[in-house]
Amino acid sequence: MKNKKRRREQPRPTIHPRNKYSENPPDFALLASLYTSFNPFVFYSRDGRPRIDWTDFNATRELTRVLLLHDHGLDWWIPDGQLCPTVPNRSNYIHWIEDLLSSEIIPKINSNADNIRGFDIGTGANCIYPLLGASLLGWSFVGSDVMDVAFEWAERNVKTNPQVSDLIEIRKVDTCIDALLGEDSSKEDLLCCGSKSNCGNSIGRELAPISSSTRDDAVEEKSYSGPPILFGVVRDGETFDFCMCNPPFFESMEEAGLNPKTSCGGTPQEMVCPGGEKAFITRMIEDSVRLKQSFRWFTSMVGRKSNLKSLIANLREVGVTIVKTTEFVQGRTCRWGIAWSFIPPARKMISPYVAEKTNLSFMLEITASNEHLKGILRNKLGLLEEFFGRDCEEKPPSYSDTTPCPSDDLSFRITVFQQIPGTLLVKGSLQHKDGSNAGAFSSVFQQLEEALKQKFCREKASVANF
Repeated sequence: MKNKKRRREQPRPTIHPRNKYSENPPDFALLASLYTSFNPFVFYSRDGRPRIDWTDFNATRELTRVLLLHDHGLDWWIPDGQLCPTVPNRSNYIHWIEDLLSSEIIPKINSNADNIRGFDIGTGANCIYPLLGASLLGWSFVGSDVMDVAFEWAERNVKTNPQVSDLIEIRKVDTCIDALLGEDSSKEDLLCCGSKSNCGNSIGRELAPISSSTRDDAVEEKSYSGPPILFGVVRDGETFDFCMCNPPFFESMEEAGLNPKTSCGGTPQEMVCPGGEKAFITRMIEDSVRLKQSFRWFTSMVGRKSNLKSLIANLREVGVTIVKTTEFVQGRTCRWGIAWSFIPPARKMISPYVAEKTNLSFMLEITASNEHLKGILRNKLGLLEEFFGRDCEEKPPSYSDTTPCPSDDLSFRITVFQQIPGTLLVKGSLQHKDGSNAGAFSSVFQQLEEALKQKFCREKASVANF
């Protein structure tokens, strides 16, 4: 009998390290003592731990309400039946987008704009992403939705929070195709035209729906036939740093109700569409081709890992320049994130005219497995000692590994951080910031960048996927 190779156990992804709840999960007992409305929903298990009934919509809604109020200073509510989000899980998505933007792999569309601007597809009555993004990071948002009740309650949740209301616009999606394109236009025109003023054969060929010839599935897939997602909702001349989406994951409400352990509510419009999330995100991809210069990053949450392969194949087919994926973990719930862009990636280069700077950084996009990347982080100390030719002092390992390193009369700190899979961010800061050694520090740091690039970086394909 042949010996089967033992599969290496992959470490389970964890909550994002910048998530407010990564070190301090919600304390149900404390919240129950502070908020009398939450107290009836808390009970104690045999081991003495405070718990709530996750199958009770009223309990999960009240938990979301008190978490947003207690930890974020947000006044929030949704009516019965609307989708009730979990705050820690949604925060993971916000922080992942923050990672994508801060990595500067994709340059800003508008270099003069200091404020980050996002577009939330299907914001829902809960309006959770704009509220979190605005309160946590000061981002501005456009949140779109097709349902009247969602539009009404999203606006109400924004207006009851004046500290962020100026940052958030709620936009009603016009479901009438004729209203978008004019009475003489047809649905086929929408599928073949990149803009109202640029219709032609070449554009029609470029923007044709993604073919199924390259897909692995032998069964014919359902195509999306719902209201506009991005194209027809984003206005002419608008630009955004990113869009985000919690798509309808399911093809039917029966499928949506298969998990008996939770009750998060949700209307059919929020939970279901023909073809499920794959069809919805595929239409997002088609829309992104039409709006490729309007967004730095297009992103979506994905409920089934099995859908990632075909979605990535679709993205390659339409010619994106980069694809990134991640996994969101909160308790027993796993979701995945997918992000793509059509803008050519730009490596962060250090200008030779930065002698005065005492804080420098560069990025390494490494073609390697996650295990290889972790090995690089673990062996960072040896690499730096090899480069500097002397001992460096290591701090206890963490998500961001920091090492103070001396070089002649210089004393500076090196931080190596895996911001997103496949990308290492290396930061250096001069410890004695009197300016006299800043030029030497810049020179040494540039040498370190070249040494690490020669050791780890290889030529990458036009589409980077990790």
